[in-house]
Amino acid sequence: MQAITARESMLSVGELIVSKEHTTPQNLVNNVAERFFSSTDLDAMAVIEGTEPVGLVTRPKLLFTLFRRFGFELYGKHPVIAIADTMPLIVPENERLDVVIDKALERTPQDIYDEIIVTSAAGAYKGLLSVKQLVVQQSNALASSVLQKEIASARARELEKINQVKSRFLANVTHELRSPVNAIIGLAELLRMSADKGSIEQIKERLSFMISSATNLRTVITNILDLSKIEAGKMEVSYQEVNAVSLINEIAETTRIFLGKKPVTVAVSAPDLPMSIITDPIKLRQVLMNLASNAAKFTESGSIGLKLSIVGKSMAIAVSDTGIGIKEEDLGTLFTAFGQIEDAKTKIYEGTGLGLTISKNLVELIGGTISISSIYGKGTTFIVSLPLTSKQGRT
Repeated sequence: MQAITARESMLSVGELIVSKEHTTPQNLVNNVAERFFSSTDLDAMAVIEGTEPVGLVTRPKLLFTLFRRFGFELYGKHPVIAIADTMPLIVPENERLDVVIDKALERTPQDIYDEIIVTSAAGAYKGLLSVKQLVVQQSNALASSVLQKEIASARARELEKINQVKSRFLANVTHELRSPVNAIIGLAELLRMSADKGSIEQIKERLSFMISSATNLRTVITNILDLSKIEAGKMEVSYQEVNAVSLINEIAETTRIFLGKKPVTVAVSAPDLPMSIITDPIKLRQVLMNLASNAAKFTESGSIGLKLSIVGKSMAIAVSDTGIGIKEEDLGTLFTAFGQIEDAKTKIYEGTGLGLTISKNLVELIGGTISISSIYGKGTTFIVSLPLTSKQGRT
């Protein structure tokens, strides 16, 4: 066993290449996008100048770039090198497995799961490595050490989870973007037909549906951009006095609109007198609207409650429902970016799975916390806790 372990620990990464996909720096972004869209298994593509790698294009970066406002118009006809990572991790084919894994895991968190470019000793492109595959290989190589094997296996499991979340997000966001876009295109054609007939009533009705579809599309794109802004540390906070009682009453009224004709009651539990807190009203409203809209979405009958209370030196706002609830094993991934519990192919409820991630980040940004308790099949309660004393020292 020791002899086998020693041999495997000296394994070179050139033997573990999983893909040789590549393109030229001058190829247009639109052309490269078509290759990604036509192959669901294609996660990355090296950018090669002659025989030398000069960049790396990954599926997530490509999609984020193109799905930003005017993304296709701004980047579609540009050479792909304009959006490529021009400083990817490049390793020679004879580099040892353990050395490459250390290099891969030393990168920043947002780059740690990207593919690695492999070159020959002369610098010519050979192919792409999968970090997950490297970790699995390292786990096998370290089989003689239980502790080291457990560490390597944990890394592999983490990477597998991230890969599943990424795949789920790509499927969800494609679905969420395609649905309103197709609806808008179809309604535009129906509007043209109605205009030709001179039917004003049909035009009014279809315009209303078109506005609704466009609003849904804007929500999806706004969520993606908000998350990008939060992760980049560019989300600003503006503190002012907020009447929390008025705010949750406003949220309650909007929730009733979300519910439509569902047999669900909305109840507010709050003091009759105004209760003020110093916070960012826009971000607090966005968080509570996310929680309330989720409650309305997942509750078919029963009730939704909004409760305001003072707990120690904090103000607590609870949003509870008698909806479908959440399984205990899913609670840990609930606030993970793009971690919607349903699969895009079989899901009943619309959404990208970004709302709760954004809510958690926004609550923490204004100095608070968010917690959840849920019983599957019976309902869910979210509690947002905010300090009564702001960062400016006002109460």
